Amino acid sequence: MDAAQVIDLGREALWVAVLVAAPLLGTALAVGLFIGIFQAATSIQEMTLSFIPKLAIMVVALLVFGSWQIAVMVDFFRRIFERIPALFL
Repeated sequence: MDAAQVIDLGREALWVAVLVAAPLLGTALAVGLFIGIFQAATSIQEMTLSFIPKLAIMVVALLVFGSWQIAVMVDFFRRIFERIPALFL
């Protein structure tokens, strides 16, 4: 395995990590922003007001995007396993 293959594999791994994490991180960002605006507008500074809804929405986002995330990771690892025989040539 030469340096170009290692760099390509690393680039692909980082891209898969971004793809898998993006829906959950984007959801957390949007919910956190909405709750922050709500707290600033109402002057309610309760800590559970930001934590509980964000946790619930993250569970919903994981249920919605989870199968797609698993499919992306399985495809990535399948491509990695297909490259193994070429390593020893």
